[in-house]
Amino acid sequence: MPRTPSEYSVHLLLEGGHREEIRFATLQDFQLWYSKTLVPKQDSSEFLNVPIKNIQGEYMVVRPTSVLGIRVEPIYSSSIERYEE
Repeated sequence: MPRTPSEYSVHLLLEGGHREEIRFATLQDFQLWYSKTLVPKQDSSEFLNVPIKNIQGEYMVVRPTSVLGIRVEPIYSSSIERYEE
């Protein structure tokens, strides 16, 4: 029986070597944000909201043109404990 991830950690590689991590509850949530928000404005230098679901009251914005790469990593409930230190 395959394991089901508890959430997905999305790592954004930004221009200048910066890296940011955001989390999505499901892969479909990430795909929806990616296809509806990021891709249509990929050539834009206007700021774009990036969802930060685990942090109340904090927001992140990026310029779509500064996103150079994206890595999606499934997080399983057994591996979450190492992030809660």
